[in-house]
Amino acid sequence: MSDKIQEITQKIYNEGVIKAREDAEQIIADAKTKAEQIIHSAHRKQEEIISVAQKQADEIKRKTDTEMQLAARQFISKLKQKITTVITASQVDKPVKNALSDVDFVKKIIQIIINNWNPGTTEDLNLKVLLPAKEEKEFSAFFDSKMNDSLNKGVEVSFDEKLETGFKIGPQDGSYIISFTDKDFENYFKGYIKDRTKKLLFEPVEQE
Repeated sequence: MSDKIQEITQKIYNEGVIKAREDAEQIIADAKTKAEQIIHSAHRKQEEIISVAQKQADEIKRKTDTEMQLAARQFISKLKQKITTVITASQVDKPVKNALSDVDFVKKIIQIIINNWNPGTTEDLNLKVLLPAKEEKEFSAFFDSKMNDSLNKGVEVSFDEKLETGFKIGPQDGSYIISFTDKDFENYFKGYIKDRTKKLLFEPVEQE
């Protein structure tokens, strides 16, 4: 009888141990699976974070590159403009100022304009010529000696303290006036020379 009890007890024990072992193995397997899922999910999350960060970095780089390129183009454009302006000014400003500061040169221009204002007519010209006040003595002598006929044909000469170089001419009624100051000539020549200078400086030379 005691052997039977012993046998039953041993059997129950063995079954319990086996069951406990199986349960433990199942728990371990479940834990391992769960851990693998957590690790896999973490890797996926990590990859997503890296991917998003990479996209953001790429976008920032793209925008930065675009802004840098735009800034570089603007800088180069402004630099070209400045170089062109400096060179154009050196080509125009001094020669024009020198020419219009030459009283004899200005006299010749005035004489040509008056003589060709209304050629072939005997009517009065009714012109007004405005000249620099600082040159009044020389221009007055010029009109009295060489342009006296013009004065008799209605050419009025006056002098202005504000006028530095050149002259202005137009009808006495003031309907319009044509200005021949250094600034007028500078603007005219700069407009002509500027495009040519820019082309010579910055456009590639065609190879034959």
